[in-house]
Amino acid sequence: MKILVCIKQVPDMESRFKLNAAGTWYSDQDLAWRMNEYDEFAVEQAILLREKIGDAEVVILCVGPDRVKETMKKGLAMGADRGLHIQDEASYDKDPFQIASAIAAYASDQNFDLIFTGMQSQDRGSAQVGLLLAGILGIPAVSTIVGFDFDGKEVTVRRELEGGLKSVHKTVLPALFTCQLGLNTPRYPTLPNIMKAKKKELVSIPVGELLKVEALTATTLTRFPDRKGGGVILEGEISDLTAQLMSILKEKTAVLK
Repeated sequence: MKILVCIKQVPDMESRFKLNAAGTWYSDQDLAWRMNEYDEFAVEQAILLREKIGDAEVVILCVGPDRVKETMKKGLAMGADRGLHIQDEASYDKDPFQIASAIAAYASDQNFDLIFTGMQSQDRGSAQVGLLLAGILGIPAVSTIVGFDFDGKEVTVRRELEGGLKSVHKTVLPALFTCQLGLNTPRYPTLPNIMKAKKKELVSIPVGELLKVEALTATTLTRFPDRKGGGVILEGEISDLTAQLMSILKEKTAVLK
C-alpha cells in the first residue's frame, strides 16, 4: 500500500505578524515556523495505518520554499518513509486550485492507495486543497474525519458535522481523507527517529515542472481586523450597576430601541 500525506508549513500562531510589501499576505520575515496542526493528525493516521497493516510506504509531500524541508523532517521523524518537496518560493501567492493541481500532477502516476491531508491550514483556512485534489484525481473524498478504520478491503470513517453530530461513511480505495482535530494523538519524534530522518530521502521538484494551470482566484488585499475598544468594568451596588447597564444599553446599542 502507498500512502501520501500532504502537509503545510505555517507560522506559529503566537508570532508577531506583519503584512508584506504588496499588502496581499503576511511577511515571512521574523516568524517561527511549524507543521500545520491539522496535518499532524494526518501524518499520525498514516503511521498508525502502516503499523497496523505492515506492508505500506508513507510519503510526505509539502509545497513551499526551501525552508519547508525542516518541517518535512518532522514528518519523517514521526515515521514517514520519504519526502517529496514541491519547491515554490511563491506558494503563498497560489490559489487552492493551483496547489491541488501541482500535487495532482505528481500523484497522478504514483498509484497512491490513500491520501491524507489536514482539514484546513491554520493560515489561509480555505479547506479546499484536499477536496480539489481528490476531484482532479477522480477519487472519493471524505472530509473532517474524526475516526478511521481499515479492514483490508474498505475504509470506515466517522466525520464531524455541525452541532456536534457525527456521521459514518464507508468507501473503497483509492480515496482521500481530510483530518480533523481529535482523530488521534500525534506522537512526538524521538531522538533516534530524528537522527534517522536526516538519512531519509527528501527530493525536491520545481513547481514549474508540475503546475500547468492558471489561478482561479487571487488575493488582492489582506488587512488586520479593526481594533476594538476595551471593555467597561462596572463597580458599585447592584441597584447602581443595573442603572448604569441600562443607560449604556440605551446610549450605545440598539438592544433597547
